[in-house]
Amino acid sequence: MSSRIGAFMLLMLLFFQTCSVSALTNSFDASVLQAVKAEWTKAPENWEGADPCGTSWVGITCSNDRVVSIALGNLDLEGKLSGDISALSELQILDLSYNTQLSGPLPSNIGNLKKLRNLILVGCSFSGQIPESIGSLEELIYLSLNLNKFSGTIPASIGRLSKLYWFDIADNQIEGNIPVSNGTSSPGLDMLLETKHFHFGKNKLSGEIPDKLFSSNMTLIHVLFDGNRFTGKIPDTLSLVKTLTVLRLDRNGFSGDIPSSLNNLTNLNELYLANNRFTGSLPNLTSLTGLYTIDVSNNTLDSSPIPSWISSLSSLATIRMEGIQLVGPIPTVLFSPSQLQTVILKRNRINETLDFGTSYSNQLEFVDLQYNEITAYKPPTNNKRIQVILADNLVCQELGNTPSYCSAIQHNSSYSTIPTSCTPCDQGMEASPLCRCAYPFTGTLFFRSPSFSGLFNSTNFETLQRGIAEFFKKFGYPVDTVAVRNIRENPNDRQLLIDLLVFPFGGEVFNMTGMSHVNFAFSNQTYKPPSVYGPYIFRANPYTHFSDGQGSKSSNLTIIIGASVGVAVLLLLLTIAGIYALRQKKRAQRATNQNNPFSKWNTSKSSIDAPQLMGAKAYTFEELKKCTDNFSETNDVGGGGYGKVYRGILPSGQLIAIKRAQQGSLQ
Repeated sequence: MSSRIGAFMLLMLLFFQTCSVSALTNSFDASVLQAVKAEWTKAPENWEGADPCGTSWVGITCSNDRVVSIALGNLDLEGKLSGDISALSELQILDLSYNTQLSGPLPSNIGNLKKLRNLILVGCSFSGQIPESIGSLEELIYLSLNLNKFSGTIPASIGRLSKLYWFDIADNQIEGNIPVSNGTSSPGLDMLLETKHFHFGKNKLSGEIPDKLFSSNMTLIHVLFDGNRFTGKIPDTLSLVKTLTVLRLDRNGFSGDIPSSLNNLTNLNELYLANNRFTGSLPNLTSLTGLYTIDVSNNTLDSSPIPSWISSLSSLATIRMEGIQLVGPIPTVLFSPSQLQTVILKRNRINETLDFGTSYSNQLEFVDLQYNEITAYKPPTNNKRIQVILADNLVCQELGNTPSYCSAIQHNSSYSTIPTSCTPCDQGMEASPLCRCAYPFTGTLFFRSPSFSGLFNSTNFETLQRGIAEFFKKFGYPVDTVAVRNIRENPNDRQLLIDLLVFPFGGEVFNMTGMSHVNFAFSNQTYKPPSVYGPYIFRANPYTHFSDGQGSKSSNLTIIIGASVGVAVLLLLLTIAGIYALRQKKRAQRATNQNNPFSKWNTSKSSIDAPQLMGAKAYTFEELKKCTDNFSETNDVGGGGYGKVYRGILPSGQLIAIKRAQQGSLQ
């Protein structure tokens, strides 16, 4: 009996051990997270207790008992990133994006995270040199360090990241040359053959771009080097990267001729060469049949008429040729590409009459010809949508009354997907497209090189808003609706800026987990906009409307429910164990009684009576006399101190021995 109960209790113990192991965090990982938390002066409110996996710490994802993901975007964290984080040997995702109070250098040993695939620190305040050890993250796919305060140089070791897809260090203070390999032991960025994105804009990178950086083996689609201090010529090897769709070299110090080899980039959609020191003439680029944007503004090119080949680029949406010494009249054919939306030719020496002709694009919205020598203007017939700026031209100086086209206007849009008819919400709240008041998650989408420039045709913006909403719905995000508004172009870098509002599902606010998931969709580039928007980043605004208690209440409720279920299961199993033990005890008692010949002896009766043996037949004295022939001497077989023993024969013929006690015997 005891062995059976013991076996059952052992099974119970194993059951509870199994349950507890599945809920508990690896003790080493748990201690690492505690060390990381200790370096933060402001950490997530529900990071309490010793079991991050079992108690659902916000932003922590576990596989079995190991921490595999930390996603804490836009949770208002403060402090530094502890070097202890490098001990999370199973970590695959680290996303601390948009926590602007996270500062200090990255840990020098961050390269120990050998399984890390996504390192996303966009929009924080990290500073100092990017650690050389980052080149040891051999599984890394996404490296987003943009919008920080990093300085120093680009580590050459990054060239060893053979799986790297996304490389974004834009909007920092990184300086020096672009490192390339030396053919022996020193790596370089020319080794990144699988990388699709070089986003290095708005830094202090300098020197010439090495010829060796580019090769026909590369698969780059975006090269964004705008807003740096590069000098020298554009390397001819750039034209070997036939996969390129976006090339931004604007706002640097490049010089020499614009290479005609750019005509070999037949997949190119966006070409930005503005604000450099290029000389010579603009090369013929008629092979770029998919080109949407050409911007060669503010270069010291040779004086020339508007190139005739421009109008043959049928996909062109935007022409920017400001300040490049264009002379002569504008041919009407310039406005004929069917997708043309914006033409900016200001600060040139264009003269004679501005005439759109009869075959201009029906998508044309904005034509800026300020600071030229135009003497007359023939407005297009039956088209009031085109905004024309002729300020500081002769035609405006000679007119007595100032028409609208003689004023400088800003090319922005007031488009919004939030209805103006909604009832006003309480202070701080916003009305959703369904007129529900809530505290949305907000931020700005920065589209770095969109393929369109028209801001008054709402089709593109409706498509964007609808696509984001469908994305969140398809993948089960806690999002009710989304809205876009305040659409404008940054005049310095020509990026398209759109404010985004994401409204919570089922309430007025997001909880911390919901916020983390929505944030990650943008920081990790999980959401992909329509192709016409090109590469983008999302810059989130701080979200302060969810109470810390909401995250804690949710976690506490989870703990309470889990504990209640655990207690209920324990009581049920103990009850089953008790019933099982009781039944086993009764079964054992019955077995004992069956094997005990004195079990039916009632000891409460006189002790003089002989005990009745269970399972034995009782014989009367008369029956015994018959069996022994009245205890005859012939049947006497012996005797002892207590009496004689007689042989007897039962009616069945069975031979027996009967002992007859003598009078006075104590037996």
